[in-house]
Amino acid sequence: MPACSTVVETALRRGFGLLVLQAGLLAGGAVAAPPAPVADPAWTVEADPVDPRHYAGITVANGALGLVSAPHPLRVDKLVVAGLYDQREADSHSTIVEGLNPANLYLEVEGQPVGDADTRHFRQSLEMKTGTLASAFDVGASLHVTQSLMALRQLPQSVLSTVELTARKDLRVTVTSAIEAPASLGSEQTRYTRMEHAHVLLPMLTASARTRDGGHRLAASNTFLFPDARGAEPAVVHDDTEAGRNRMRFTATLKAGQRYRFSVVSSVVSSREYANPVNEAERLTIYAMLQGEERLVREHRARWAELWRGDVVIAGDPVAQQSMRLALYHLYAFVREGSGFSLSPMGLSGTGYNGHVFWDTEMWMYPPLLVLHPEIARSLLEYRFARLDAARRNAFAHGYRGAMFPWESADDGSEDTPLWALTGPFQHHITGDVGWAFWKYYQVTGDKAWLRERGYPVLKEVADFWSSRVERNGPGRYDIRNVIGANEWQENIDNNAFTNGMAITVLGYATQAARELGLAPDPDWVQVAANIPILKFPDGTTRENASYRGEEIKQADVNLLAFPLEVVTDPAQIRKDLAFYERRMSPQGPAMGNSVLALLYAKLGEAAKAYAWFNQAYRPNRMPPFGVLSETPESANPYFATGAGGLLQTVMFGFGGLRIDDRGIVEGTPLLPAPWTSLRIERPGNERVRGP
Repeated sequence: MPACSTVVETALRRGFGLLVLQAGLLAGGAVAAPPAPVADPAWTVEADPVDPRHYAGITVANGALGLVSAPHPLRVDKLVVAGLYDQREADSHSTIVEGLNPANLYLEVEGQPVGDADTRHFRQSLEMKTGTLASAFDVGASLHVTQSLMALRQLPQSVLSTVELTARKDLRVTVTSAIEAPASLGSEQTRYTRMEHAHVLLPMLTASARTRDGGHRLAASNTFLFPDARGAEPAVVHDDTEAGRNRMRFTATLKAGQRYRFSVVSSVVSSREYANPVNEAERLTIYAMLQGEERLVREHRARWAELWRGDVVIAGDPVAQQSMRLALYHLYAFVREGSGFSLSPMGLSGTGYNGHVFWDTEMWMYPPLLVLHPEIARSLLEYRFARLDAARRNAFAHGYRGAMFPWESADDGSEDTPLWALTGPFQHHITGDVGWAFWKYYQVTGDKAWLRERGYPVLKEVADFWSSRVERNGPGRYDIRNVIGANEWQENIDNNAFTNGMAITVLGYATQAARELGLAPDPDWVQVAANIPILKFPDGTTRENASYRGEEIKQADVNLLAFPLEVVTDPAQIRKDLAFYERRMSPQGPAMGNSVLALLYAKLGEAAKAYAWFNQAYRPNRMPPFGVLSETPESANPYFATGAGGLLQTVMFGFGGLRIDDRGIVEGTPLLPAPWTSLRIERPGNERVRGP
C-alpha cells in the first residue's frame, strides 16, 4: 500500500456480517447525590438543564407503544398506540390514538406536593443502547430522585418505570401512580383490586376508555413492584377517582442516607387485539410484575442489544455519530418484527400527520431497515400486503385495473387523506413506491417462497395498475397525466419525472419477478415501460413535469431518478440535474430532500458538497434539548422519522458506497467526508452481501 495521508480501504468480514470502511493513517456525613456516570455521547443524548420553554420531548418506544417525555419530573407527555386509529371527523379521515397514560407519578415529601418549583438540578438523558429514558433531580436539600423509563421491548404492551429515592435526612415520602385519560378519549371507567399470590401483594389499578368514535376500547393497568421490601411491602391505598385520572399511592418513611427503590409496571392494550382489553391488560401486568424488575430489565436490554447488531459507527464527527445513532434508534423504536404495523412520518412520537402511512415508509425509512434488519423491513411490507384487497377496490373505484394504494393509509388500507388535500386523489406514485419496496426485499433476501406468496402478487397488481393508468398517445407518449409528484407544491401536472420514472421501474421489476418464478410476464408491461416519457428542457436538463418552468420546489423530484430509481445513470446527466434543482430547493422543504442531494454528490465523488448537504439535512432541524429532528428548520413536529431514514440512506448508500441490486447488497466505492476518520456499517450477517 503506498504511503499517503488518507488511504481508503474496504473490507468485508463475512463471518461477522461487518462492513468496514476505514480512512486514515495506518499505525500500530450528609448523603450526597450519587454522581452521574460519565455518559458516552455516541450512545447517550442528554438534556441538562431542562428548559420547559424550549423543549421537544424524546420518545421511548417498542414498536407498539410510544411514550413521549415531558419537561417535568416523573411525567410523560403522552402515550401513542401503534396502528390504532380513531375516526375524528365524520366522513373525512382518522387519526392515530393517544392512549391512556399509565406512566405519570406524583411525589409528596412530608405531606407537601412536589412541583417543578420544588425541584433542582433536573436532568434527563436518553440511553439509546438500552432504549431507556433516565432522569434525576433533587427535592430541595432533602431528597435525591432518579428514574428510568422503558417501553419493554420483549413485552410490546408493557412499560416499566423504576424510581430510586435517596434520603438526605429523615423524612416521609408519598408516591402516587396515576392512569390518566387524554381529552381525545371518551368516558373512562376505573377499578382497583387487591390480590395476593404466593404471599406477594398485587395492588391493581385499571382504567378503560373508548375512542371518540366508539370503534375501539382501550385499557391500562398498573401495579407497584417493591424489590427490596422482602415481604414488608408498604400499604397501597386507592384514591377516590377524579375525572380522567385513576390513582393509587403508598407512603414510606426513610432514614437519612437510606435508598429506597420501587417500580411501576403497566400494560396498555386495545380491543383491536383483544375482545376484553381490561382483562388482558391486567393479565399482562400481573405477568410482568411476577417476572420481577431484574429479569424485565435484563430481557429488555438483550432485545435492544440484538437490534444494535445493526449499527452505523462514525469516527471523527461526534455530532454526526450521535445524530445517526439517534436516527437509527428512532426507526428501531417505532417498528417491530412481526407486528404488521407500518411507520408514519412521526413514528410513535406523536399524532403528527394523523399517524398515517405515506411513501415516507417505503422510500425513506424502509431501506436502512432492509439493509440492517430485513426481518423488521418485512413487517412493513406485510402491512401493505394485508391491505392489497383495499388497494384493488381503490383502483376499481378510479377506473383502473390492478391495485392503487392510498396516499395516506391507516387501519383498513382505504384512502385516508383529509378531503382538503389533493394528494389523496392524485399522488399516484405511492403505488409504484410500494412495488419498488417489495422487489428490493427479494433482491436482498433471495426468498423465492416469499416472492411467490407475497412479492409477485403485489408487483403484478402494481404493474397492471400502471398499464391501465397511462394514456396511450403513440410511441414514446404513453403519458401519465393529472398527478402530484414528490414536489407536492405543483398539483395536477402531466408526466411528472419521479412518477413516470417509478412507473417505468416497477413495470420492469414485475417482469423480472414473473420470470424469476418461471411465469410468463404480461408483454404489455414491457411495452408500456418503453413508451413512458421522461421530459427534458432544450438544454438537456430533466424537466420535472410538462408545465414546470423553474419554480421553487418543496423537495427533490427529478433527482430521485438517479437515486433510488437509477433511471438516470449517466454522471454528466446527474450533475446537470443537480446543478439545476439544488438552486431551487426551498429552505422550508422537508429534510429528506437535502439527503438526496448529499447522497448523489457522494456517489459522484464530491465529498465536500456531499458533506455540506448532509449537514444541511439535519443540523438546522435539531430541536432542544435532545436534538430531535423536526421536518423543516422552522417546524415543530418531531420526531421526523422520514428525515432520519434519508440521513441513514446518505450514510449507507452515499458515503458507504452500498447498493442493492439483483446480486443482493453490494459493496461499492466508499467516500468519507474530510472530518470522518472511519465509517463502519455493522450488520447481523444473515443476508446476502456481494462484492462489486
